[in-house]
Amino acid sequence: MAKDGKVIITCAVTGAIHTPTMSPYLPITPSEIAADAIAAAEAGASILHLHARNPVDGSPTPDPDVFMEFLPRIKQSTDAIINITTGGGLGMTPAERCAGALRASPEMTSLNMGSMNFGLFPILDKKLDWKYDWEPKYLEMTRNFIFSNTFKDIEWVLKELGEGHGVRFEFECYDVGHLYNLAHFVDRGLVKPPFFVQTIFGILGGIGADLENLMHMRRMANKLFGEENYEWSILAAGRHQMSFVTTGAILGGNVRVGLEDSLYLGKGELAKSNGDQVAKIRRILEDMSLEIATPAEARERLALKGGDNVAF
Repeated sequence: MAKDGKVIITCAVTGAIHTPTMSPYLPITPSEIAADAIAAAEAGASILHLHARNPVDGSPTPDPDVFMEFLPRIKQSTDAIINITTGGGLGMTPAERCAGALRASPEMTSLNMGSMNFGLFPILDKKLDWKYDWEPKYLEMTRNFIFSNTFKDIEWVLKELGEGHGVRFEFECYDVGHLYNLAHFVDRGLVKPPFFVQTIFGILGGIGADLENLMHMRRMANKLFGEENYEWSILAAGRHQMSFVTTGAILGGNVRVGLEDSLYLGKGELAKSNGDQVAKIRRILEDMSLEIATPAEARERLALKGGDNVAF
């Protein structure tokens, strides 16, 4: 839960869901990713969730060298917590998905808590004029695809990154069963509080963006973990983003926005930057008399190792 009324804002800067044709504002190159991440931090994001893309065609890449082109610049320009994906891009092996994090040894990484259908193919119904051949193929592939996060995979990440690098995790839970998977690792002593539970709504294959589901995920997380042992955060895909995370914040949660999760600022209006989305949710939260947590406050609440102990 958000402690003392101070909300941690996470910004997911580019992700691996949206493709270049969908928005001209999606950060692609290392310079664009760095600039957008820095702007998001300046707007109020305490955590920056980062993927890498091939700077030539915008496709997701696991290449640690690409990560290292933007991570140092972001660190030099902001005190925000850098959170590197271990989800990577759909179709990557677990080792590929973790390559950037293993090189960079960040304070945080994401960690998906279960295998699932991850359907992006409905985007093809929009009949876009694709800039790159890989884009429609990538989306179509998800019609017959399982995003694999087995118990063995999760154990490996907890050992290699958690034990080996002192990394703490953004536990991404796309359904109720993922909360139970996390509870399994807590019961085994492989995950210790305080932990950061990111409940995710609106991905085809995961739990839907219905307010009943938001309440249920909160109830089950409290039952499984105890309210005092975890920080709760909420994200919702696409058009549900702003309204859903606002509701979550009213209920005491932290929030995640960013162009990974939605390309829009409002109905029919593309967000021109991640900073615009962060500024909007910050304004909404402050209008509700909620304070925004600083990176230092978020570090303390999440028991992170600190920016001086990363490898970039």
